Amino acid sequence: MVDIAIIGAGVMGLATARALARAGREVVVYEQFEPGHARGSSHGRSRIFRLAYAEPEWVRLAQEALAGWREVEGEVGEQLLELNGLVEIVTDLADSSAAALDACGVVWQRLDRDEVQRRFPLRLAPGAFAVLQPQAGIVRADRALAALARGIDVRYGTRVASLSDLREDCVVVTAGAWVNDLVEPPLPVRVTRETVCYFHPADARPMPALVSYVPQTGGVGFYALADPLHGVKAAAHHAGPQADPGQAGNPDGALVDAITAWVADHVLLADPRPVETQTCLYTTTADERFIMERRGRIVVGSACSGHGFKFAPAIGARLAALAMEAL
Repeated sequence: MVDIAIIGAGVMGLATARALARAGREVVVYEQFEPGHARGSSHGRSRIFRLAYAEPEWVRLAQEALAGWREVEGEVGEQLLELNGLVEIVTDLADSSAAALDACGVVWQRLDRDEVQRRFPLRLAPGAFAVLQPQAGIVRADRALAALARGIDVRYGTRVASLSDLREDCVVVTAGAWVNDLVEPPLPVRVTRETVCYFHPADARPMPALVSYVPQTGGVGFYALADPLHGVKAAAHHAGPQADPGQAGNPDGALVDAITAWVADHVLLADPRPVETQTCLYTTTADERFIMERRGRIVVGSACSGHGFKFAPAIGARLAALAMEAL
């Protein structure tokens, strides 16, 4: 007998399934697409992992997730995190995550422009400096999905049209951009199609995760990270148009140009032109926080807003706890 059904085999669904299986529950995961598909929000080779956030509660959640990823690595005997650090480019320390990191006892370093350019294939504008947080870099996204799915009954190519079709005692909905096709009342989320570009770096020095902030809001403007195939992955955060997840879409040409210009200003490249472009769906709440709630036998998880992947072990544990409450 299966206790719990999970809809969606992205990183949150698989992390929840793993947590439930470790608690002795019988779980099945239904995924509408095939393994390795690029229609959602968990595909690709890498995602940023960072402890650095402006609010201490996010730093603490990332610390919990770091321990969770290390636990998964130990179980599967495979490296999932590659930590070459996170570089925040600022002209004022108050614009960085330094205060929140201090509040949580997380080590960081201030690097001047010359030191950044000596250590990494990066360039900084005159007057800028960096806050470096060493416990950051990337999660190997494709490897992470495979690791979380080990031993789990994942039924790919199986679309659930309605929650009423499922007879399990509890149903966990981690359907990403498709969440409002299934839950009622709908979640207050907005789906956008974001553009991602890939580049070849100029040399073999380690590529850290890199973020620049929007001065008016303090939010992330552009970001870059290591890509295991091409070397550099970059995007503009929350810049894409609203999208229907049921329709395929292409990278936005204007965003490709904007990302290319930003990368050329901040990363030393072998060729200024992107070698590949892709899309990725964001499912975003108004304040970019996550939704985790139980509605009777239904648990809804939308840990999203374009920055959720890194937190998957911690979010999976919370959604699993809600599911066990439902039982």
